Formats: sequence, C-alpha cells, structure tokens
Amino acid sequence: MAQEKLSVEQFIPSLHKLTEDEQMLREAAAEFAQTIVAPYVHEMDQKAKLNPDLVKSFFEQGLMGIEVPAEYNGAGGTFFMSILAIEEVSKVDASAAVFMDVQNTLVNNAILHWADDNLKRRYFPLLATEKVGAYALSEAASGSDAFALKCRAKKQETNTS
Repeated sequence: MAQEKLSVEQFIPSLHKLTEDEQMLREAAAEFAQTIVAPYVHEMDQKAKLNPDLVKSFFEQGLMGIEVPAEYNGAGGTFFMSILAIEEVSKVDASAAVFMDVQNTLVNNAILHWADDNLKRRYFPLLATEKVGAYALSEAASGSDAFALKCRAKKQETNTS
C-alpha cells in the first residue's frame, strides 16, 4: 500500500493567499535560481566569491529593485514580493540570496521609507539597474546582532546663543 504524501498545508492554514503577480514573481525567481544561479553555486563556494556575471543577471531579471517604484526603473512591487523572491533564491544558494536580500530589504527599503525625493531620484535608478548598495550594522556590544543593540538616540536642545 502506497503512503500518501503529507504536506504542511494540510495541517497549517495559509496565512497569505498569493496574488497573481506574487505567484508569477515567485515562479520567475524559482526558475532564475534553478537555471541561472545553480550552475554557479559550486564555483562560488570554491572561490568564496559571488560571480560578477551572476550579479549582472540579478539586475537584468529585475531582482535588485523589487520594491523600487517603477518611476525609478524598479519593479514597483511590495516588500512581501521581495521576500518571496529571496526565499526562492535561498532554496538554491543562501549566499546569493543574502546579496539580493540586503539590496532589497535593507538598502532599497531604507531609501523608500526614509529618504527624501531628491535622494530617491538620485539613487533608485542606479540601485534598481546596476549598482549594489551596502548596509552596515554594528555596535561595540553586539557586533552585527541587531537584536542585541543597546544604542539609543536622545534629542537634546542645543544652545544657539
């Protein structure tokens, strides 16, 4: 007697039903990961370096500016869409996914939410199409462990006399 294959969905209800756009992006990211990323994985692991051709491919596929508004040459997607794409790439290569993750969820997201329009016009077209952004997170007591940060900002009045 053949055993029936069980899935998580049978026991845990979905928290989110994907829209058509989300499903298409997830499928495109999965195909990209399998066909474009996978052939480079062994070489990148051996060299401990992301392949420059692969970096170009991420930009060409629009995977480096998922949440960047279309007016700045981005995909105009959502944060959740970024997560879906990152998840699919992670299934093939976690290092390549982190590269894409930092660009989308840290660099682009910070600019989207906290930069003024001038900075958005200046940086988004580059970050969505050709330039890799960087994000630094460190504190003496916690290193890069964001949950251990103890730094606080405190507004102080300045004497201008």
